[in-house]
Amino acid sequence: MSNLSHDKAMEAGEVARLLSYFIILIASVGLFFAASEIPTSRFETLGAGAFPKIVCAAIGLLSLVAIVDSLRKIPYLGYGRFYTEMKAWMCRRYLVFITLGSLALYILVIPIIGFSIASMIFIFSVQVILMPRTTKSIVIALITALVFSFGLNWLFSEVFTVFLPRGVF
Repeated sequence: MSNLSHDKAMEAGEVARLLSYFIILIASVGLFFAASEIPTSRFETLGAGAFPKIVCAAIGLLSLVAIVDSLRKIPYLGYGRFYTEMKAWMCRRYLVFITLGSLALYILVIPIIGFSIASMIFIFSVQVILMPRTTKSIVIALITALVFSFGLNWLFSEVFTVFLPRGVF
């Protein structure tokens, strides 16, 4: 890797850290105000939300310091190069995004089609996407999907008497 491309990658990494610091700051501010809603008892002098508020305030303060430090390190042109580096990074890791998208879709369809069918479709499709596609591997993926979807449903309902979501259909 040339020195120039290494510097561009480092700038893109610094911009990504800056974005994560902003997300942490927003989350800590939100959690700080959510901690105010914790009910207090008559035995607490400071209230039940005092410690979480202190922790969230400290995290917010640390993220502000990190944001200032990160802004100081990033050159002006680094923000423009961030998009290019991020796009290349996402292209190199496209299977991760496909898997996360499949997981999100799986979570959304469980209440509609039920645990067994949703799990079978999710497990089978992710295996087919991630593994080499031969006849043998597809058969193994189908058997695995059937066992871990309908088998788990049977195990939980018959052995543990815990009923997994059935869905509308």
